[in-house]
Amino acid sequence: MSAEFFFDTNLLVYSFEDRESAKQHRAKELIEQALETRGGVISWQVVQEFLNVALHKWQKPMTAADAKEFFQTVLNPLCTVYPSAEIWSSALRIAEESQYRFYDSLIVASAIQSGATILYSEDLQDGRQFGPLQICNPFK
Repeated sequence: MSAEFFFDTNLLVYSFEDRESAKQHRAKELIEQALETRGGVISWQVVQEFLNVALHKWQKPMTAADAKEFFQTVLNPLCTVYPSAEIWSSALRIAEESQYRFYDSLIVASAIQSGATILYSEDLQDGRQFGPLQICNPFK
């Protein structure tokens, strides 16, 4: 498996954020590109985090029907990285080396596993390299 880019949960969340129109536009652009070219992927963790936010943390939560549709049309087609002992072990090593929290390290490990060279995330250190993977803030 090899992807051009991997993206963090915040891109999916921003794609629904009307109050941040520039971020919403950029997030939608990257999601559309990922779906059209199959060059962008996410992991099971991103699916879980997004659904938790969409169903429970938004001021007006997504309905179960809308969540199911978004899962079928966006999340599931993009999800190519699933839990494994290799990813958990890699995440623990990345956490130790980078001082990132475990869940952030799990995102990095999943991006590496996907073969991506770019990890789009607003929450991690822009420009940081992990081998061939570079973290990029898509909203900069």
